[in-house]
Amino acid sequence: MDGGPDSSIWSRLGRLFARRDDEESLEKAILEARADGAVAAEEESMLLSILRFDDLQVQDIMTPRTDIDCAPADTPLLEVAQLIVDSGHSRIPAYSETRDNIVGIVHAKDLLRCLIDPAHHDTPVNTLMREPFFVPETKGIRDLLQEFRARKLHIAIALDEYGGTSGLITIEDVLEEIVGDIEDEHDAPREEDIRVLGENHFELTGRALLEDLDELGIHLESDEVDTIGGYLSLMAGHVPAAGELFTFAGWTFTVEEADVKFIRRISVRPEAEGDALTAQAS
Repeated sequence: MDGGPDSSIWSRLGRLFARRDDEESLEKAILEARADGAVAAEEESMLLSILRFDDLQVQDIMTPRTDIDCAPADTPLLEVAQLIVDSGHSRIPAYSETRDNIVGIVHAKDLLRCLIDPAHHDTPVNTLMREPFFVPETKGIRDLLQEFRARKLHIAIALDEYGGTSGLITIEDVLEEIVGDIEDEHDAPREEDIRVLGENHFELTGRALLEDLDELGIHLESDEVDTIGGYLSLMAGHVPAAGELFTFAGWTFTVEEADVKFIRRISVRPEAEGDALTAQAS
């Protein structure tokens, strides 16, 4: 392959899209190009990921509301600056009363000038936050990427059908769907949703998918929820508190950590072992 402009992945992508008008043909052309050596393996993966954009919506890749780092709109600038340092995010949503009502986005670079003067440290952050960009959680990722580019924005607040905040999505989230995880020096290690602690002993986050639990021999089904946290909340009729135990499909689920809105950590053992632990504790 030469180094000219026609050899770039984007030039080849343009040629492929110019002469094919359906996804099946495009995928076939990409696979043929890989087989012929015209496209490298990593480029093939990127191109195929772009094709799958049509099947992705904001809700598929956004950060859920419960995991968003945000601050009340009347929080002093100095405290928000500390939140930015602790979280590693350069943009922080600000809300009024509840997270359902996001009213602004705080940019780290906007804080710098104010932090130089101690007189501004207690100034509420709503004096310099920017207007948020809202999108429905059902918006297609391909369309969102175009809007990010047109508006020169990097972050959007996802809304559910009732107008409440359902999550947050960034341009980095979209790009990661093409090139894989993008990590920088500020990223905290991502917690695994499923951890094996021992034989038939697992630790789950509330976000662990029911379909992924099948691989562990834990078979739970629901038409209403996708995650184990949602499943336990649905079965209980409320968000379970730490210490609550549930038995389903031959397994005992112990809620180890939770808040009023979300189950964070769950321990799972076979039912007989779970009963034995309960008896010992009592």
